[in-house]
Amino acid sequence: MRNYLLQLNFIILALINLSFRFCFLFSLKRLLLYCIGIKTGKQTAIHGIKIFALGKMKIGRNCSINSGVYLDNRRRITIGNNVNISHDSKIYTLGHDYNSPDFATKGKEVIIEDNVVIFSNVLIMPGVTIHEGAVVLPGAVVTKDVEEFSVVGGNPARFINHRQKNISYSLDYRYWFAL
Repeated sequence: MRNYLLQLNFIILALINLSFRFCFLFSLKRLLLYCIGIKTGKQTAIHGIKIFALGKMKIGRNCSINSGVYLDNRRRITIGNNVNISHDSKIYTLGHDYNSPDFATKGKEVIIEDNVVIFSNVLIMPGVTIHEGAVVLPGAVVTKDVEEFSVVGGNPARFINHRQKNISYSLDYRYWFAL
């Protein structure tokens, strides 16, 4: 019986992920997320994303999460306000312990605070907190916490510079047919 329920869960997730690719109404996407236990703030643009579980995620207001983003919410993901996550980035909360005799899973919550910019093709690993105002450059692999208002890049991600703290913009990228 457990396998049937697991398969049903995967079917529901596949249908939800498919709907994100073809539905262009952001309010409908937010409603769909709400129905599966994921809260999103107002003026948040969610494009063609993929989620891994029902619930276990909260997305703030004025966020832009672009197409191709993987949100592995098998453990909790918290995304603050005014956050941009560019295309094809991946946020993982669960993996396998390669030293475990039975290849057991292990994972931790990922937290992304307010006013964070995550450029394209970034990989964020379980247990990471990206603090307020931080910028993660394209292609970075984030394995450790990122300090507030810092700019990081590379594999593994390393400190590059500081970002100015006087952030005054508010994201509103709700373009229906944006790629």
